[in-house]
Amino acid sequence: MSLAIAVEPPEPDDGGPDDTPRYTIGEVVARTGLTAHTLRWYERIGLLEHPARSHSGQRRFSDRDLIWLDFLGKLRLTAMPVADMVRYADLRREGEHTAAARQQLLIAHRDEVRQRIADLQATLLIIDHKIDFYAEGQQT
Repeated sequence: MSLAIAVEPPEPDDGGPDDTPRYTIGEVVARTGLTAHTLRWYERIGLLEHPARSHSGQRRFSDRDLIWLDFLGKLRLTAMPVADMVRYADLRREGEHTAAARQQLLIAHRDEVRQRIADLQATLLIIDHKIDFYAEGQQT
């Protein structure tokens, strides 16, 4: 699943206190490919800050929320454990003084991703060898 987000101007609504465009949960679902259930779960476990609410109580997401959701999607795509994602989100909320700790979390994750890529490359070599073996008319 790709979470490439094209942030387009939303339909006019009540905006935020700073006139930030606000998106309904349905609009966020359409832009990200995430489900409404996933968005509410992300909010419940602390991956997503509680979005602003319209005067009628509906969640209203900002452009900043969409960018954060895109980043979370990339972390999930690379199989970062949810606990590490929550830790990262908590550190992010704590402020700039946590930058080094957030960097360390990302470095450790990157190292794990690189190892998985290397493992997958080795596995692909075996699969390619087997495919070539069958192409030559041999069977094992």
